Amino acid sequence: MSEAIHTALGGLGDDEPLVELRRLATLRQEIARVEEAQVRRARLRGHSWLAIASALGVTRQAAHKKYGRI
Repeated sequence: MSEAIHTALGGLGDDEPLVELRRLATLRQEIARVEEAQVRRARLRGHSWLAIASALGVTRQAAHKKYGRI
């Protein structure tokens, strides 16, 4: 596990695995919301789909398919 992920998650802890899985699901949802907002901001500032895709580590087509409606 990377240091950033370990820090964000507060370590593995001694919590019940199902509690941790729910926490991870919540984090994934929040990350998805923040990512979408940042893509929207990038588009409003005139950044290309290629630049956005590069920042996300995906192809231009994948970024446009996922966020092209915003």
